[in-house]
Amino acid sequence: MSTEKDMADLLTEQIISAVIDVHRILGPGLLESIYEEALCYELSLRSIPYNSVFSANSVVKKVR
Repeated sequence: MSTEKDMADLLTEQIISAVIDVHRILGPGLLESIYEEALCYELSLRSIPYNSVFSANSVVKKVR
């Protein structure tokens, strides 16, 4: 019987595999935006849902 942890572990393995495949194909040294676009495509091919861009509020030295 699959537990929630087992499902999370499987998803993690699938995501890491997608990231490794993208890096293996593209190689090092490209802009982050290129890797992001390629990873989004790879995740789509694997039917893994994702959000490509999200905003995060952060506070550094009391400045937002």
